[in-house]
Amino acid sequence: MKQQLTKYSMFLCLLLLSNKAIEAQAVNKFSVTQAVDYAKKNSVQVKNALIDYKIQQQTNREITAAAYPQISATGTFQDYLTIPTTLLPAEIAGGPAGTFVPVRFGTKYSATGGFDVQQLLFDGQVFVGLIARGVALDYYAKQQEVTEEMINVNVQKIYYQLVVGKQQMTSIDANIERFEKLLKDTKEIYKQGFAEKLDVDKVSVQLNNLQTEKVKVQSQLDAGNAGLKFLMNMPQKDTLILTDTLSEDMLKDNLLALDYKYENRKEFQLLTLGKKLGEYNVRRYKLSYLPTLAAFASYNKNAQRQKFDFFGDGPWFTTSLIGLRLNVPIFDGFAKSSRVQKAKLQLQQTNNQIEQFKNSVDNDVTQARLKITAAVLTLDAQKKNMILAEKVYGTTKLKYEQGLGTNQEIYNAQAELKVAQNNYYGALYDAVIAKIDFLKATGTL
Repeated sequence: MKQQLTKYSMFLCLLLLSNKAIEAQAVNKFSVTQAVDYAKKNSVQVKNALIDYKIQQQTNREITAAAYPQISATGTFQDYLTIPTTLLPAEIAGGPAGTFVPVRFGTKYSATGGFDVQQLLFDGQVFVGLIARGVALDYYAKQQEVTEEMINVNVQKIYYQLVVGKQQMTSIDANIERFEKLLKDTKEIYKQGFAEKLDVDKVSVQLNNLQTEKVKVQSQLDAGNAGLKFLMNMPQKDTLILTDTLSEDMLKDNLLALDYKYENRKEFQLLTLGKKLGEYNVRRYKLSYLPTLAAFASYNKNAQRQKFDFFGDGPWFTTSLIGLRLNVPIFDGFAKSSRVQKAKLQLQQTNNQIEQFKNSVDNDVTQARLKITAAVLTLDAQKKNMILAEKVYGTTKLKYEQGLGTNQEIYNAQAELKVAQNNYYGALYDAVIAKIDFLKATGTL
């Protein structure tokens, strides 16, 4: 009875452990849109871009702090081990002229406590910094969008590559099924004496080649699936199932009717915001030539004691003041001038980048149009070839079954069909990539 209980307990433990393992491995069935959304939420690049935005928020708070009153409290305590000596003219005490009498003033202990307040009234650089805060936040928000778009492009390309691979695998399975039937038929013909053993061996070789090709393609699909999960920052232990399919109509839908504007590209929007920040930078350094004005106030209490009894009834003496501080820059060794010129040159670089990006967009769109046009034409041609190759194989196989054809004709037809299928799926993937690049180039992805 004790042994039975022990076995039962072990069985329950194993069952619980297996259930936890199953729970830890999530199964994700994603369309391409869901895959992109998952990547945007979990990608390290996107997370870091969001952190950059939050860092700028804290930088804005730091800039805003300069416009608020600056309040500080101070306190000092001094214990004179030797009270400082002061020389007084001896004539004061009736002594000879030209001589001095050493005198010690002060107490052994002294303490001071108080508050200092300063309020900036005018500073051109701080003023510009306050205005530029919103643009700086917009810049980092747009940078996050650029990162998300890059993730979107890469996820879609890998996703559809796997979709095309799955369709290719379907064709391979169909070819294997054909050759399995052909091998069965050839063996039967061989038994009846109408075929040679060599014919059976040839069919077996072709079947083995197809099965090897299937293993190779499956390995590539598994590697691509792992790569997609890595890009999405999905745990490798989780299962990723792709639910979307791919049709030629999707590739040809509204293909070349799209117009484009530079403003649609997020990179252009980012460069425009960078230009605004550069203009603020020039303005900030120019305003550094103006004087700065600040108001200040101070309130202090001071006490001197011969004994350490500051918390007693001894007197505390008050000192308070208010004032204005004007700082007029006169000459700084041309440092301000250098900063202004540097900011202008950086702004000029940004303008050059904007013009270069416009040319880049024109080139990207032109190249994408040419590629997608060629890809669609190639896809149509390869589809016709594949359909024709399937018909040729079917006719050849029928002739062989009727004793009117040879095994060599079957091998040739199968080889041509395989080439046509590979060419079709290669063209299908090229068309997918071309359309994604076209949508990216026109800013409509």
